[in-house]
Amino acid sequence: MAVLEDSAEELYETAPCGYVSILLDGTIARINTTLLQWLGLSRSSVVGRMTFGDLLTPAGRLAYEAQLAPALRLNGEVGGVSLELSRSGEPLPVLASAIVRSSSEGRPLLARITLTDARDRRAYEVELLRSRAEAEEARRAAEADRARLQDALAVLQRSLLPARLPSVPGLEAASYYHTASPDRLGGDFYDLFPLDGKRWAFFLGDVCGKGPEAAALTSLTRYTLRTAALHDSDPVAALRTLNTALTEQSPAGETCYCTAVFGVLEPQGESGSFALELASGGHPPALVLRSDGRVDFLPTPGGLLVGILPDAQFVSARTILEPGDSVLLYTDGLTEARTGAGYDLFGDEALREFVAERAPATPARIVTALTGLLESFGDGLGDDTALLALGVPPDSPAVERRSVDRGSADRATPDRDTQDRPSADRD
Repeated sequence: MAVLEDSAEELYETAPCGYVSILLDGTIARINTTLLQWLGLSRSSVVGRMTFGDLLTPAGRLAYEAQLAPALRLNGEVGGVSLELSRSGEPLPVLASAIVRSSSEGRPLLARITLTDARDRRAYEVELLRSRAEAEEARRAAEADRARLQDALAVLQRSLLPARLPSVPGLEAASYYHTASPDRLGGDFYDLFPLDGKRWAFFLGDVCGKGPEAAALTSLTRYTLRTAALHDSDPVAALRTLNTALTEQSPAGETCYCTAVFGVLEPQGESGSFALELASGGHPPALVLRSDGRVDFLPTPGGLLVGILPDAQFVSARTILEPGDSVLLYTDGLTEARTGAGYDLFGDEALREFVAERAPATPARIVTALTGLLESFGDGLGDDTALLALGVPPDSPAVERRSVDRGSADRATPDRDTQDRPSADRD
């Protein structure tokens, strides 16, 4: 079968794009049929009578004079310039490419311009811009919703903790709470409150889960321990009361539990010391810092998680806090932080060594040092962490001097954000 080839003239006239040749002053010397049909013009009304600028909208003429014409004069060719033809008063978007034809002596004679219909491309660009604008608006709305949610969660989280620690005669107290994620409620808690004219109770712990369920369980735990202590201040009895409340109020088929340590401090006459008794329900052991620099755990073996078994058994431990001594309570977010290249657990022993390097120290200085440690974990700190430190102010100049020296070393660390500073109260 013979293949019919169009003549060069026919290819020029009926090409799927517009062709126009213009003289150096812009007068149209030649134009193809395709372009004339796009514009609804006759050849006789255009050739020799109109300039290329006459075919353009005001915006198209501005683009031609500012982009295409200067580039063509400078480089002799140009491609991909967006223009608008005037089609019965309506803009017709096109992409223009042009090249200058010169004489054998190199003198420019005319410019040949190819115009490609860009209506589909323009519609796509408009739709793309609209989609991007809608996506940006949706992103801003989502960020605003998230910010409002974070603000609400932060308020609720603060409501589950004491606004500030009370002033305890003869004692110093400091606390800190690290929130692992601003997008969810944590389950760590602590409190310090009076039992009578001289004794003070305190507790710290961590409930199971995250989110609203954890917040509800935290609220139940705090108020149960406070109420229990007012009826029977024995630490073991307080944990037993909490255990009963959790086992009886757990939804069918579910188990609500927590770890908790509950303690009572009672002043010992005129010595300035305090008797400390505490009981633990599956919670990490407290650290006791002595005025001579010794740091040891106060073991409470055998304490089960609170809320796991109806008849769970709890044990208590006792010690005396002399002037210069402190006790540190913490949740496992601290010891289970991941550190180093191996992403290893920080662990109990590393915590004891960290504190020992800074002992003796006041509660405020202990918590300040640990706040800096928590910040140094970065992404390795994946869980909420609560800290509560209680101590007897030193009455010996030597003890006071060692504590101040340790504090000076701690203050050498970079300053932190105000909202991350520990709270501290002293009589």
